[in-house]
Amino acid sequence: MEILFEDKDIVVAVKPAGVLSQGDGASRRSFADDIGDYLKEKGETGGVFVVHRLDRAVGGVMVYAKTRYAASALSGQTASGDFKKTYEAVVHGVPESREGVFEDLLFKDSRKNKSFVVDKMRKGVKPAKLSYELLDERESKYGKVSLVGIRLYTGRTHQIRVQFSSRKMPLVGDGKYGGRDNCGIGLWSYSVSFLHPESGERLKFERKPEKEPFDIFSL
Repeated sequence: MEILFEDKDIVVAVKPAGVLSQGDGASRRSFADDIGDYLKEKGETGGVFVVHRLDRAVGGVMVYAKTRYAASALSGQTASGDFKKTYEAVVHGVPESREGVFEDLLFKDSRKNKSFVVDKMRKGVKPAKLSYELLDERESKYGKVSLVGIRLYTGRTHQIRVQFSSRKMPLVGDGKYGGRDNCGIGLWSYSVSFLHPESGERLKFERKPEKEPFDIFSL
């Protein structure tokens, strides 16, 4: 387990792809369980509190709280915009502009565990917003693919995946939303930045994947 930072209030760690962020009530292990075991081995028994989530197939930087107060403070920053999350994604195609903002209304179908862009507000629909920057592009066996940096302003289910897919730029490897190949979803939680729940100091943590994004998918 790679721990980037730890004190009495929080743990910042790198979640591997393919691991649940949080237990789902079944017997499957989650990264939160791994963090809990790590803390217990150190003699800490206060518990682990989930501040934000990553899809199971997505790896990268995550923050967990050790106290209810820290969890509440960080969750409040998510709502206010002080908790900043940045991702890198490999998508099919190339955005029309080198940078831009996507704003949509998303509906989550819990039965299908899938989200959809819809035209109007109704029960179960929530606004979603992200900004992106084109970092690189190249030809591949699928045609043009792009590496984009993404700032997430809201945390909706599968948000990045569905917002890009709805614009005919599905993430590479994301078969659920139209991507090709089964090599894993082309999405990584690159950095998080937030105010420490006790000191108020602005903290930022970054970690790139072990392999370069285009190399991961043998493009």
